[in-house]
Amino acid sequence: MQLIMSPASPFVRSVRVLLRETGLIDRVDEVQVATSPMASAAEALAANPTGKIPALTRADGPAIYDSRVIMRYLDNMADANLYPNTSLYEVLTLEATAIAIMDATVSMAYEVRLRPETQQSPDWIEAHWGKAARGIEAINARWMSHLNGPLNAAQIATSCALGYIDLRHDGRNWRKGNDALAKWQAEFETRESMVATKP
Repeated sequence: MQLIMSPASPFVRSVRVLLRETGLIDRVDEVQVATSPMASAAEALAANPTGKIPALTRADGPAIYDSRVIMRYLDNMADANLYPNTSLYEVLTLEATAIAIMDATVSMAYEVRLRPETQQSPDWIEAHWGKAARGIEAINARWMSHLNGPLNAAQIATSCALGYIDLRHDGRNWRKGNDALAKWQAEFETRESMVATKP
């Protein structure tokens, strides 16, 4: 199998962390591509008609894409139980919150990095930061008990989302007022899988 990827993407990083946590990394070649919404890499387009990453090519079937689809597929392959039945919908909801934070903060980065300065919208950027900030606050207020249990996919997605903010939007100081989440992140990001995939 091949993972079509770019290391800065928080969506990609979630999959890369899972590969290392489950021991599947030796079965997947990570193929780094240079891609963007303005110019999709040929490898990304060949695997996913929308050109988005990550995408996972397989010898025994068509390529699959979207980080959550790939995460579920690999979790099932490894029998790792990162989506435990006893708390499945809580894990899925927390994972969805982390993905929404990724979506918002990646959109912010694209607005600045891909659009000419005269075409950038500060209102767009702030609206998307509002989405991310509310997601972070909700996790800190409501979801810490789910972050502090055995490893699951939502923990991986949450840590990768926060790591992306540190990478692209460190001036936003997401830790302020979110002490429990900040403490959790400080510990989680020391995991070998997180250190190995830090962009």
